[in-house]
Order: sequence, then C-alpha cells, then structure tokens
Amino acid sequence: MKRPTPIDEEYTFADGVIISETDLNGIITYANRKFVEISGYSKEELIGKPHSIIRHPDMPKAAFKQMWDTIQQDKEWQGLVKNLRKDGRYYWVDTYVKPIFKDGKKVGYIAARHPAKRMDVLSIMNTYAQMLEDENKG
Repeated sequence: MKRPTPIDEEYTFADGVIISETDLNGIITYANRKFVEISGYSKEELIGKPHSIIRHPDMPKAAFKQMWDTIQQDKEWQGLVKNLRKDGRYYWVDTYVKPIFKDGKKVGYIAARHPAKRMDVLSIMNTYAQMLEDENKG
C-alpha cells in the first residue's frame, strides 16, 4: 500500500480511545472503530498491515526503538506519537502499549491511544525534531 504524502494540517479529535492489537512483529490484528475513524483507513486496509502504516515521517526512529526495546522486555511503554492519516493529515496521541499474554506466552501487543494534551505536544516537539535531526546527520 502506498503511503500518503504528509500535509501540514492537523486532524483533531476530542474523545474516544483508539485501540489496536498487533502480533509480535507489529502486524495489526485488531482495530477498533475509533482507530478506523481517526486513521482514515478501513478496517480491511489496516488488518494484516504493519502498524507503521500510520507512522508520520516527523517521528524519530529512536522513539520507536525505545518503545520496542521496552515492550519486548515484557514492560509497558507510554509516550506521545505523531501519526499520519490516510488523507495525509496528522494527529497526536498519548499512547500506552503493553504485551498480551495467553496461557503464559507472549502473543502480541495492545495499544490504547487518546488525544494528546496540547501542552504535552508542545513540550515534545522540539525533542523529536532534535532526535530526527541527529538521525539525519547519521
């Protein structure tokens, strides 16, 4: 699937919780109605695709490396993420990710996201921009 070209227009939403589940490799296995609505993709377009389908290019790779390092150690991760909608607009979410266990075996991950607070976004934007600049020097 071709990734959309980002446009500098924010998509905001005030309520609801975006829920998704992935397998151990980050492939989407479940997307709730709010995820479908906010991402702009249909459920059929999301299921079976890498969760990175919604990754905005402004997000530094280091932020996701930290998330993966944390959840692969069976710990919970929380952070702010800028996502990319199918129409090219972006949206900020406060994200919480944790492993899913069945019969004592890790089988995937579940993420819950809600609208990020404006003051939190403003405080993390410069950090992410610096991280991205450092990566691009690389």
